Amino acid sequence: MAALTFFIGLSAVLAYAQQDNSQQTDPVAEAARKARQEQKTAPKPKKVFTNDDIPSAPATDISAKSTTPAPAGGQAETAQAESQDNADNNPKSEAYWHKRFQKLHDKISTAEQELDVLQRELNKDQVQYYNDPQKAMQQQYSRSDINEKTTKIDDKKKELASLKQQMSDLQDDLRKSGGDPGWAR
Repeated sequence: MAALTFFIGLSAVLAYAQQDNSQQTDPVAEAARKARQEQKTAPKPKKVFTNDDIPSAPATDISAKSTTPAPAGGQAETAQAESQDNADNNPKSEAYWHKRFQKLHDKISTAEQELDVLQRELNKDQVQYYNDPQKAMQQQYSRSDINEKTTKIDDKKKELASLKQQMSDLQDDLRKSGGDPGWAR
């Protein structure tokens, strides 16, 4: 009988504790419910546009087009190419002078870079140490590698001076033909 009384008392205490727990809520669960409720009533955030959202515009070809009507069919491209060739060969046109000056600028730039490389190689050869004593002795007396580089540098300097003279002559030709000096750039 004592055991039965003990079990009944224990079940009563457990039932009371269970009722008491159901009335007391977990503070974390309560905070989560409150946050969900606020989230429902909060206004939606505004859309932020990025470069990925904006479609790219198709590339447009902005070039000089002829105002005359183009021939029908595939001849339109041929006619445009011919008019471009005529502009490139006309000494009164800007395209003609731009093309000539660009070629000369490229040649001068290349020659200057080659001269710079040759001068660096010469500087390196002047402090060169040879592991082979035979080679070191030969270079000590003849200095053939340094002499070769010096000759190449002198030739390149002459070529560069010639190209700069050609540039000056071309600028004079542009001036004499009545062209805009800005075309030389």
